[in-house]
Amino acid sequence: MGYTKDDIISLTRDLKVKFIRLQFVDIFGVVKNVAIPISQLEDVLDGKLMFDGSSIEGFTRIQESDMYLKPDLDSFAIFPWKPRDGAEARLICDIYNPDGTPFQGSPRQILKNVIEEAKAMGYTMYAGPEPEFFMFLTDEKGKPTIETHDKGGYFDLSPIDLGENARRDIVLTLEEMGFEVEAAHHEVAPGQHEIDFKYSDALKTADNIATFRFVTKIIAKQHGLHATFMPKPVFGINGSGMHIHQSLFTDGKNAFADENGEAGLSEIARYYVGGILKHAPGFTAITNPLVNSYKRLVPGYEAPVYICWSAKNRSALVRVPAAGGVKTRIELRSPDPSANPYLALAVILAAGLDGIKNKIDPGHQVYNNIYHMTDDEREKAGIKSLPGSLKEALELLEQDEVIKKALGTHVYEHFVAAKKLEWDTYRTKVHTWELDEYAEVY
Repeated sequence: MGYTKDDIISLTRDLKVKFIRLQFVDIFGVVKNVAIPISQLEDVLDGKLMFDGSSIEGFTRIQESDMYLKPDLDSFAIFPWKPRDGAEARLICDIYNPDGTPFQGSPRQILKNVIEEAKAMGYTMYAGPEPEFFMFLTDEKGKPTIETHDKGGYFDLSPIDLGENARRDIVLTLEEMGFEVEAAHHEVAPGQHEIDFKYSDALKTADNIATFRFVTKIIAKQHGLHATFMPKPVFGINGSGMHIHQSLFTDGKNAFADENGEAGLSEIARYYVGGILKHAPGFTAITNPLVNSYKRLVPGYEAPVYICWSAKNRSALVRVPAAGGVKTRIELRSPDPSANPYLALAVILAAGLDGIKNKIDPGHQVYNNIYHMTDDEREKAGIKSLPGSLKEALELLEQDEVIKKALGTHVYEHFVAAKKLEWDTYRTKVHTWELDEYAEVY
């Protein structure tokens, strides 16, 4: 859109905005914000608003706490669910150090760094996500349960899909905030939904994913429901993924497209896929960051766990959708919607770029249903698996220098330390399953 400072001032006056929420995310992708009255807008637009970063997960130490918020003017949007008399708007911000340099612990900055690397190679990344989520009933205290609000299945309609009204309102709210929603439907599992919005450049897509998640939770709550992006909230049914469609463009042309290439892919695209496959074990801790993520990444529930590619096989990690020309793209099927979108897109892009730099061959397509192959058959075909736990994923991340470089020392160290603590807490806690299985028997 190319908003200027004067544009923002004029918009806030015309729309009777009284408060601006300045948003950013921590290293886990959780949206944080500080609200300022409209009287402080000019200082904010000049990047003069300081905040204490020492309390934000993965940011700074107490003695280095002062940081500045500098808004991205093109991220301006009104909150449609707030009263229009005394409206609230938001601006997504970058984080800066007191000396005016970008803070390298900001996930948005990490993605910007990798985008610049791609730009130096002549590429612009475009990405389109397919985030899934569940909506559950709440109890009498308003706390979330895991009771589904419907018994619907894939593409079902009301009256079976009781979440249809909530999903409709989520879509309308997103559209009011500038999203171009392409599809919204009930997913396979009861209570599960998917809303897809139009692809954009990598930074805008990451901004949109972060916005989508908090908007979905707000609108679901207005319907008496709890929306969760937890990957596997209910045992025995499908979990929630976030397939990411992606392509690289050069001078306005799709660098992945070659009608004479295998599956319609150019040599650049093949190398990009090769990089994705090589580094998938290393970046899985970022794209699937929870202990719970690995309850989804198991065979039999549509989640890909085997590292290979195919134009038609949905059990492969990387799929090539049946679209040619300018729409040529690859689809990475392993990420889940709990991932920090900035870090996830940063490591995926870094992996693909490494494939291009080093001309990494992705190998042959896999046509058979990999879930039906035996261990010996997979081994003979050279098909390896994604990590099976957060602990294993962290170990593989520690071995991948390309992904560590993309994250930067600050984010890498803080992320790994926090996730190791998460794993240790999970490992040492006594869970309900253990009590049910062992308490009476032993």
